[in-house]
Amino acid sequence: MESIVTLTIIGVTVFVSWRAFNDQALMARLILWPPAIARQRQYERLLTHGFIHADWMHLLFNMITLFFFGRVMEAFFSQRIGPFGFLAFYLSAIVVAILPTWLRHQQDPHYRSLGASGGVAAVLFAFVLLAPWERLYIVPIPIGIPAFVFAGFYIGYSIWMDRQGGDNVNHSAHLWGAAYGMLFTVLLEPRVAAAFLQQLLNP
Repeated sequence: MESIVTLTIIGVTVFVSWRAFNDQALMARLILWPPAIARQRQYERLLTHGFIHADWMHLLFNMITLFFFGRVMEAFFSQRIGPFGFLAFYLSAIVVAILPTWLRHQQDPHYRSLGASGGVAAVLFAFVLLAPWERLYIVPIPIGIPAFVFAGFYIGYSIWMDRQGGDNVNHSAHLWGAAYGMLFTVLLEPRVAAAFLQQLLNP
């Protein structure tokens, strides 16, 4: 039964994304389209957009990341807030990560956003707090990068790309998801912050 929540999230996300690839009406109903929230009160889109993806590569990247880091964080949260603690964390991260984007584009009928990246970023950065020196292997880089180094580059790149715009990637959701993941973890277990700093100073 280990990692059952993580595997269930992955299974549901893959299934819904696959269905949406072949059903444009379903894709349109689940995607974050801000005017639908303002005009029709479809607030569920703040969550459902996290279960659909642009293509298989987008889906694969998010689900592989969730598979490796979600299992660790599921165990961490389960020990502290019960077996469904990780599910609550992940679903709330999807919503929190997209809120700034929704607020910015409330009246923009041309804006769309989809993908689990906000929730996945929350999981990844929560993991970084627990194991900052853990080596992460990023294709095509042939050597492992310490998690905290990767986190620094990730944040810097996301901030820069968010300001640049134009690449059809919601970097804002990545940033807010990362921030939420770290804040949630520290509020849940304050000792994590001190342990993180101690690990950085004593690799």
